[in-house]
Amino acid sequence: MSTDPSNSSSASDASASGPLGARRGPLPVGQRKPTGDRPKSEASSSDQPAGDAELSAQAQEVADDAARDKQARKAKQNYGPKPAIEIANRRAPLSADLQAEIDEALGGLSLNELVSDGGLATKASTVETDSQHRAQVVEIHGDNVFFALGGKNQGVASLRSFATPPEVGSMLDVVVNSFNTEDNLYEVSVAGGKLVAGNWSDIREGGLVDAKIVAANTGGLECEIAGGVRGFIPASQAGLYRVENLGDLVGQRITCVITEANERRGNVVLSRRAVLEREKESAKKELMASIAIGDMREGVVRKIQDFGAFVDMGGIDGLIHISQMSWDRIKHPSEILTEGQKVRVRIEKIDPETGKIGLSLRNQQEHPWTGIDQKFPVGSIVKGTVSRLAAFGAFVKLSPGVEGLIHISELAHNRVYAVQNVVKEGQEVEVKILTVSAEDQRISLSLKATLQAPAKSEKTKAEAAPEVDEPPRAPVVPKRSGPLKGGAGKSGGGGEAFGLKW
Repeated sequence: MSTDPSNSSSASDASASGPLGARRGPLPVGQRKPTGDRPKSEASSSDQPAGDAELSAQAQEVADDAARDKQARKAKQNYGPKPAIEIANRRAPLSADLQAEIDEALGGLSLNELVSDGGLATKASTVETDSQHRAQVVEIHGDNVFFALGGKNQGVASLRSFATPPEVGSMLDVVVNSFNTEDNLYEVSVAGGKLVAGNWSDIREGGLVDAKIVAANTGGLECEIAGGVRGFIPASQAGLYRVENLGDLVGQRITCVITEANERRGNVVLSRRAVLEREKESAKKELMASIAIGDMREGVVRKIQDFGAFVDMGGIDGLIHISQMSWDRIKHPSEILTEGQKVRVRIEKIDPETGKIGLSLRNQQEHPWTGIDQKFPVGSIVKGTVSRLAAFGAFVKLSPGVEGLIHISELAHNRVYAVQNVVKEGQEVEVKILTVSAEDQRISLSLKATLQAPAKSEKTKAEAAPEVDEPPRAPVVPKRSGPLKGGAGKSGGGGEAFGLKW
């Protein structure tokens, strides 16, 4: 049976273009290439039947699909219900590791200490300008001192504002001045610390600055602070007490408080007195904690008043009352003390609430009434000086701090109408001790006991009128010399003087 070559080739092409890539027939002899003329790789690939390659690709795709299905089934199994998580018990104790981590973060402080008034109790969201806080020094780096203001808020101050560098961990009172947005820090100043003034932005009322005195006038002192800013100190603010010669302060550097600052007017008013008063108050607190009743202290008399004298004992003033200056009676403190005089006093009273201290100058000596019975025994005759006169008698000074009373009935043997008619103030007299009372500090004296009594006369009482040495007492009501008004001897009853007829 003969075959048509064209039909054979078309059949072969049809079979090769099938969907399953059926095996093709051999190419015509004219289209084949010699094996020796092709590359080795090309020859080997062409030698493999094309149908087998397509079958291998399909098998690989089926295997890949099966692997993906297996992975999907496995992933689906992993999304199943998970085991239940145990709910934490807030009342159960913490684990040892967690408790150790919390203790390390707290730094040895308890929660009560952190929220107490003495701790870091400042709220993180309520740090306002010009507010005062109790802050802890957390770090010192270079010229900066960092403070913890509570929460994540931190403040910074210059180290130069401290007289002595603070210790890390110490608690200080600070005032918030402003907020630095670049560094995210609050600029603070320490209460009582000095300002590091470089320009007007660093000058504020209430701050401390070092001022150099450049000139003096009748009104006060001209000074210069850091940054070339000039200021003025009134004469009344140059010291605790009046400064007689302000020129003595020219050229000195003193620490002052800014009481007024006006950049627009270029006006800065300073006060040295406020700094000295602050230092005096600090010294007063230290001294109040160290003194006790009965202590002896050295001091200087600062001011004398009618009721006593004020003594400066090195940061604290005390009062010596006039009754505590001497055992003798004095009329004015200037009789014993002068301003500027150094004295040694004894502390008698301390009032912690008001800070007042009572002093005594006389209690350094022995009490004059100690052993008074031996010094002035009853019945003895002693000499003294009339110190005071009263309506009921005369006081006689027997020794420093000891006075006795001569009653008016003991001045003379005859009747005495007035004390000054017998004795005078400052007169020296001899008296007899009648009674002595150490508890009441009273001594009764008699002047007539030292005088000889007058001899008795045999004359009658009318004839033996006592001889009076003192002048007669003037009548209380003076005798009238004019005519008497009214009376029964007048006619008309006096009505005619008013145009009346009775």
